[in-house]
Amino acid sequence: MILLHPQICQHSHAEMRAWGAEAITSLVKAALAYKYEEPLCENLKLQSTILSPLQELSSIPYNDIRHRQLESVAHILQNTGAQLLHGWSTVLGIIGAVTKEHGEKLIQQAFQCLQLVVTDFLPIIKPVYLQVVVQVAAKFGLQQQELNVSLTAIGLLWNISDFFFQNRQRIKQELDAEGSQADVCPSTDSIKAPPPFDALWMCLFSQLGQLCVDSRPAVRKSAGQTLFSTISAHGTLLQHQTWHNVLWQVLFPLLENVQKFSSSASTIRDKESTGNILIHHSRDTAEKQWAETRVLSLAGVARTFNAKRKMLQGLGDFPRAWSLLLDHIEVSALCRNAEVSLAALKSFQEILQIGRASRSFEDGDSTVQGAIEPPSGEVINRTGEATSKKPELCSKGPISDSSDNDIPLWSAAWRVWLNIGMEVTKPPEPSEKVAGRVYLPSQNFLTALIQTFPPLFEHIKSRFVGADLHKLSTVLRGTLCVPVQNDSSPFIIPSYPEVTVTPLQEAALSAMETLIKAVQSGPDSMQATYPDIFHQLLTFITFGVNAPKFGDLEAKTFGIVRGPQSDWVIMNFVPFAERAVSMAVDLYRSTATHPAVISSQILQHILKTFRLPLGLKYDCPSPTTWMLVADSLFVVLAVGLPIARQHRKEFQSMWAELAGLFEDFLFSPHSCPPTLSVEDFERDESFDCRIVQLIRDNILPHASSLYPEFMVKIMDILNRGSIHSTTSDCFVADTESSRKLREDLARTCFETLLQFSFVSDTISEQGQLTRLAVMSLLRRCHDVITKYVEDERLSGKCPLPRARLVEMSSVLKAITTLLQSLKKAPKENVEHNVWKQVIKLYPALVECTTSPSPQVSKALRDALHEFCDLLAPPGAITLTNGN
Repeated sequence: MILLHPQICQHSHAEMRAWGAEAITSLVKAALAYKYEEPLCENLKLQSTILSPLQELSSIPYNDIRHRQLESVAHILQNTGAQLLHGWSTVLGIIGAVTKEHGEKLIQQAFQCLQLVVTDFLPIIKPVYLQVVVQVAAKFGLQQQELNVSLTAIGLLWNISDFFFQNRQRIKQELDAEGSQADVCPSTDSIKAPPPFDALWMCLFSQLGQLCVDSRPAVRKSAGQTLFSTISAHGTLLQHQTWHNVLWQVLFPLLENVQKFSSSASTIRDKESTGNILIHHSRDTAEKQWAETRVLSLAGVARTFNAKRKMLQGLGDFPRAWSLLLDHIEVSALCRNAEVSLAALKSFQEILQIGRASRSFEDGDSTVQGAIEPPSGEVINRTGEATSKKPELCSKGPISDSSDNDIPLWSAAWRVWLNIGMEVTKPPEPSEKVAGRVYLPSQNFLTALIQTFPPLFEHIKSRFVGADLHKLSTVLRGTLCVPVQNDSSPFIIPSYPEVTVTPLQEAALSAMETLIKAVQSGPDSMQATYPDIFHQLLTFITFGVNAPKFGDLEAKTFGIVRGPQSDWVIMNFVPFAERAVSMAVDLYRSTATHPAVISSQILQHILKTFRLPLGLKYDCPSPTTWMLVADSLFVVLAVGLPIARQHRKEFQSMWAELAGLFEDFLFSPHSCPPTLSVEDFERDESFDCRIVQLIRDNILPHASSLYPEFMVKIMDILNRGSIHSTTSDCFVADTESSRKLREDLARTCFETLLQFSFVSDTISEQGQLTRLAVMSLLRRCHDVITKYVEDERLSGKCPLPRARLVEMSSVLKAITTLLQSLKKAPKENVEHNVWKQVIKLYPALVECTTSPSPQVSKALRDALHEFCDLLAPPGAITLTNGN
């Protein structure tokens, strides 16, 4: 063999090379098959001498020589592989020496040898050589000639990890006996080399990490899945300090490399690399393919942090690792690739959901440093996490109570959440709109962002203050304002009959509900934020009437189809606003007496917000909005009015707002549509009557304790409501229109005025209200009578509508009753101006004597009879009441 030096195989003549290779390989095979007195498997020096010429053939570049070399290796493995106790390093070196210059056939041939080693000989290979097996398998994964070989090599790495797990006790004992320290990755003074068994795993993780940044998408995907599944399934075998190496030598370098390659990847489709293969549009560029890798890597690291968080927190630099992971999440979430940004938020949610089944070994951390036994019942799943069959190890939700040591970690997460929210809700710059490069986050992304808040809030609520609530409110409003791209709006915005809250709006409401529950059960410092919560809910209510704008971006309002098309569509906020109304009312009922709610004049703010839809009434985007607000108004006032009377100073400015609300609602400039049915009109009028009844039952009886200006306004409203049915310019009888005159409202207002116009026998606390009601009633009567006479004269022989006759008859009866009450009252209780107004009615009543209506004539006769006592000779000044 010494004479047949491998240099013969480098001869330029092919046949000479072939004979040389044949001679060397034949001698090597024969020497290995020979029966020595001392078994070959025990003679390390002899094994090395025999295999050395075969190994030297690896330096020869000729393919035919390499082909014969690999054939010889395959023969040796099949026939004498069991004797290669110390020769595995040489054999594996020969197998892994194939390079890209040798072509696909040689690569496939060498890889078949490696497959034979992994499938048949792993149990007999000394553990000290197992790292070489991993490195050779990874080398085949990295070769660029044959994709199937690379993918199969990654599968071999998974099988190797399975072998390590199943034979962990034997491998660890033999490695410890060897006393060898594996030099897998470059070490520094600050990073302690792991024990031999952990070094074996580190070698496997490091090689998979390199495969995760391969230039081929399929290889990256397979390697990433294998890496994180291996860490999840077998990471519990590692000692505590080894996880330091996993973080800083495998996981974070992987994230940095993937982010670097992803940022610099081409955005143009490379037809040469794809050829005629059809590729989905989501993967037709290098940038999109790297985006998939970025998603997989970030999700895997986040899942690892979630599963091993308690153990990782034992490391001295865990806060630094946590902060770095959050930085990667923030950068990825702000990426303009929708897939990457959404996946970043899902990874964010992953690290917030501490306590799921993936933390199966956290409760057994005490066994990590001293033993390598995994939890009983562990199931290895390449595509998922290591799960445990023990149900008691699983948790259904996030850990709600954070220790003091955890607060800085969750505070950092809160800052990242706010940074993401603030950045993605910034309206586009003018330069972006001019260049046509407007990028807005998708509804799915915004929904995921808001859905992240509740689990995050569970960890930070102990330090949540007003400043945090202001920032949260800014993010919530900003996300809701983001419009939807016109092309995708049909898939997000439902058709009108099926209008519901969108997932984003539902997430915003859920976030507010989570906040409200925490504040209600929290300390006084948290309950001081009630006013801010109310302001947020009231802002949501206004969205149902006036849809918010996103900067100065042109967007089409939901439901408008006329006019030019727009690239963006504003979401429908009607159901969302109505949900906010219910939440605000429920919260006010339970917190109306809270000092912060009273001092912040929340009732006035509620009335101001309610005034908008109530004033628009029939001009609201949806009629259900003003009806719900009207119902809610009664609930709020039933609770708030007694408190307002009790705390007069704090509610001083509220009364003017309340009067304005009543006026805007009862006399809205937006008239009912002509298509409104009579039934719907009567239903709507019932709301008006309920307002008047509320005034009658909850305001007028307490007039003495209320502001005079407010009461004057209330009397004006009642007076106007009592004559509202006669304010039509058309006096022609119209059955349909007459049915839509607000007779019930006029009657209710008139009855209310009449009820508070009776003058008592003695001066009472309601004296001021009585005077106001009497003067308002007299003005109302004079206006109705004058208008009736005028319209009757113009109508000729055509009778006035029935409602006008009923109204006139009621006015005359009211005058009769009022005169009777005035004459019975003590003289000092009736002002002189009242008598003047009464006397002024007489000429108008005389004009009514020509009315053909029997109903009006009878009521007029009774009223004129009451004027008998007021007749006096000229010069008579004194009016005797009661005579």
